[in-house]
Amino acid sequence: MKLNRSNRPESIDSQDLNSDNNKSKSGNILTSNDKFEYETISIIKRIKSGEAVALNDLIERYKRQVAAIAYRMVGDYDEAEDIAQMVFVKTSYNLNKFDITKKFSTWLYRITVNASIDFMRKYRRHKHELIDNYSESLENEDDNPEQILNRKNLRSIILKATESLNEKQKAAFILRDLEGHQIDEVSEILEMPEATVRWYLHRARIRLRKELKRNYSSYLGAITPEKDLRGN
Repeated sequence: MKLNRSNRPESIDSQDLNSDNNKSKSGNILTSNDKFEYETISIIKRIKSGEAVALNDLIERYKRQVAAIAYRMVGDYDEAEDIAQMVFVKTSYNLNKFDITKKFSTWLYRITVNASIDFMRKYRRHKHELIDNYSESLENEDDNPEQILNRKNLRSIILKATESLNEKQKAAFILRDLEGHQIDEVSEILEMPEATVRWYLHRARIRLRKELKRNYSSYLGAITPEKDLRGN
């Protein structure tokens, strides 16, 4: 699997569904996330039934999200690509063990985080390249070029500062504050109680604020780091 860096890996493409698929079996209206998960489970059922080509559909569906998490963990495009490939190899080998009554993305992101941590432990590499091609779009229509550049630079600085965190703090911070997952989702992905996730987040945010203030205060100027570190 070769990743195209011109794409923004964090964003999830909206899915066009037939009207018959807009409801769950219980008749409830599905949200966009529910629809995406519903389609994913359909793809997994095809794979389990022996339709090998369906695995490519699954990879295409999640490769950018997996690459984004891996990149934010290890800080290198090529290494993130290698990790993403390993993740999908592990996924294909273990897909028969996946319980289709569960949320697939939670299971997949857990594999991604664990693979990233294993990689860092093995190679002891913590570096972050410029994030322009791999970051989600931060631009607002009302922003001027200077504001857009400042946001991208700030995001790169925050990623660089995550090198000061331990593995669990880093994983919790990336999943919650950079990937935008809810606390209960992070709890499932990391397989730890919500209270523990909140504790790691609390420690991560404190450490990052100190790191940003110590090393980047001259650049940040009027920009307050806490505004980019969520409080929930």
